[in-house]
Amino acid sequence: MSNLVNHDVFQQRINQFLQRQLAQLTVNDKKLHQAMSYGLLIGGKRIRPYLVYITGDALGISLEDLDGIAGALECIHAYSLLHDDLPAMDDDDLRRGKPTCHKAFDEATAILASDALQTLAFNILAHHDFSDAIKSKQIKLIQQLSTAAGYQGMCGGQALDLAATDKAINLTQLETLHSLKTGALLEASVLMAAQCALHITKQEQQTLKKYAQLVGLAYQVQDDIIDITSTQEQLGKPKGSDLAANKSTYPALLGLQGAQEKAENLLQQALQALASLPYNTQSLAEFATFIVKRSH
Repeated sequence: MSNLVNHDVFQQRINQFLQRQLAQLTVNDKKLHQAMSYGLLIGGKRIRPYLVYITGDALGISLEDLDGIAGALECIHAYSLLHDDLPAMDDDDLRRGKPTCHKAFDEATAILASDALQTLAFNILAHHDFSDAIKSKQIKLIQQLSTAAGYQGMCGGQALDLAATDKAINLTQLETLHSLKTGALLEASVLMAAQCALHITKQEQQTLKKYAQLVGLAYQVQDDIIDITSTQEQLGKPKGSDLAANKSTYPALLGLQGAQEKAENLLQQALQALASLPYNTQSLAEFATFIVKRSH
């Protein structure tokens, strides 16, 4: 993502913020703290924080206010990956080219680390030093994140994903699954930032929500595409892992070309939504384009 505006700057910013959050914890159990750090700081594109920052930038929100939102979302994302990799879930040995947390430590420690990262997310939102204008929004931000991360969002989507393994599901079911499992946190990244904008209209919030939903779906369509078109070195995990796990994917349902056409169509719809907003949405447009054009 280095071609995107300010990505490297924002990535460095969120990494430093997350390091500070971990450093502030009283270390009662060194191994658990190390596993939390491993799961949170192992790498990654920091897509959700980046989306928070560029949405907030378009709406004139301070970086200091956005830090708390971006950090909380990344903690939730990291916890979800640690859970996803467990033997009871996807049973993966590699994540971002490195041993998964339960392989680097052990299964029990990985579970506890992921649980601790989940609670750290809400601790960040509850205690972040938001500006006076945003302090009244803290409860709403916590509500938004809990909904996106829980039964009505990411966890619910993961349950649908597990239930669909070894079963044939249709396109509508697949879209519902991924709108929850992947799309909910991406949508929250946009809407939580928008929540901090003082002069945004309800219509503009709805337009941003539509954009986020389209990008969230496009993200998963492209993920399914690169799962079969990229190398293991590019992916940082075994190629074709979804097919090996006998999961329904967009290429499996639509064919590779059909999936590529769907991703492009979602991109164009997202760009159209942005075009109706009275803000500088160039970075958001570039982000949507990156999501569909990336190769890993």
